[in-house]
Amino acid sequence: MQETVHLVEGDQAPSFTATDSQGHTHALTDYLSAGKHVIMYFYPKDSTPGCTKQACDFRDNFARLNSNDAVVFGVSKDSQKSHSNFIKKQELNFPLLMDEDLSLHHLFGTWRKKMNYGREYMGTARSTFVISPDGRISWARYNVKATGHVDMLLRELQF
Repeated sequence: MQETVHLVEGDQAPSFTATDSQGHTHALTDYLSAGKHVIMYFYPKDSTPGCTKQACDFRDNFARLNSNDAVVFGVSKDSQKSHSNFIKKQELNFPLLMDEDLSLHHLFGTWRKKMNYGREYMGTARSTFVISPDGRISWARYNVKATGHVDMLLRELQF
């Protein structure tokens, strides 16, 4: 079993190229060269109560984030169909990246041991990363709460 990555502020962000549920390809280098901040949030599962709350929070604050030259990506291991349904039902205004093979989860260290009712298993740690245009992690949090998370992010980044 590979060792879990733990990114911190100041680390070089892992380079990636990923496809969203609409079939569009997103390369980190393209956004950085355009001077954008990239906000990536990892969540366990489409259409569950906490994940819906978090996605809608990003949706509702999208204008504030976008006005600060930031793009938002949600990432989970769900299928293209699941992502598309989630986007449509919640009227999300940002892409959800496909990560069925967990490659992004491993790059960012969000596939971790979890415990529920005394049972240990591997799963997605709800986490958020902000990547500055210089390619460095400027904000990293693992195991965040769905409620109030975006407000905390905006406050700490002073967006």
